[in-house]
Amino acid sequence: MSQVFIIVDHVNGEIAHSAAELATFAGRGGEVTAVVFAKDGAELIPQISLLPIQHILLFKGIDFSQFSVAPAAQVLAQLVLEAKPDALLMTSTVRGKELAARVAVKINAGIITDAIDLDAQLVATQSIFGGSTTVHSRVIGECAIITLRSNSIETTNFDDASNSPDVREVVISQAQIDPVYLRDRVLSVTAAVSGGRPELTEAKIVVSGGRGTNGDFSMVEAIADALGAAVGASRAATDAGWYPHSHQVGQTGKTVSPSLYLACGISGAIQHRAGMQTSKLIVAVNKDPDAPIFDLVDFGVVGDLFAVLPQATAGIYARKAQ
Repeated sequence: MSQVFIIVDHVNGEIAHSAAELATFAGRGGEVTAVVFAKDGAELIPQISLLPIQHILLFKGIDFSQFSVAPAAQVLAQLVLEAKPDALLMTSTVRGKELAARVAVKINAGIITDAIDLDAQLVATQSIFGGSTTVHSRVIGECAIITLRSNSIETTNFDDASNSPDVREVVISQAQIDPVYLRDRVLSVTAAVSGGRPELTEAKIVVSGGRGTNGDFSMVEAIADALGAAVGASRAATDAGWYPHSHQVGQTGKTVSPSLYLACGISGAIQHRAGMQTSKLIVAVNKDPDAPIFDLVDFGVVGDLFAVLPQATAGIYARKAQ
């Protein structure tokens, strides 16, 4: 049986939903150890214990969030060299990919980034070249380092799990970290304003607007709120200043893989498709029947979004009221 380590991300005492996804991937063919970096971490243990894992390894003593990725990478690289797991998995966030890269360099290991699937033999699936090519690859060597895209797999709710993993705590002091890695400190963090909507890359449902909105995202936001969805935008919309660049979906924006992606007034340029075409179910509303987006969708509506979306929003609320 393989031994697989996963990195559990957490914010303000809450573990990320991606932890359950990593645990699901890792558990397909191996014994799973959840690795956590936290100053204390006591409040995280009960949450992590609900995941389908066998072990928890908590590195505490240092507030790793107050530094760049480098201190955690040093600790993690040493752990991998000593424990020799078959794979190390983390989420494909900016921080996750930097951590993966640093560890791979330190231990001279192979690395696969932004995978959308992983089987029991640690063969990863990637969607590359703007989504035009699907690649299956496997790291050759003692440890495969793999980052996985959020929302690439269905998981059970934490509350449905029943598990009693063993817990090991390791206290790390700053004296154990290379002083060079302690020079960069995080002085402040400003969370993105979400307006109560889910974070774009973690959302199960995403509603995006494009050039067809003519700068009016009110209908897009209304149906997103009805669905409990995040709001995205095409590059054309963000470049025009109609919506913040932080919400751009595409090759030069954010990559999403929700269960449902609703594209409103988006033509479907390859740049946009690269950021959303791994979505489980894709629906488009566009008044141009020849729009390229219709080549990709599961369901398409040819019509003016300003006429279609209000009706759809009303229908959603009516169904909820039943």
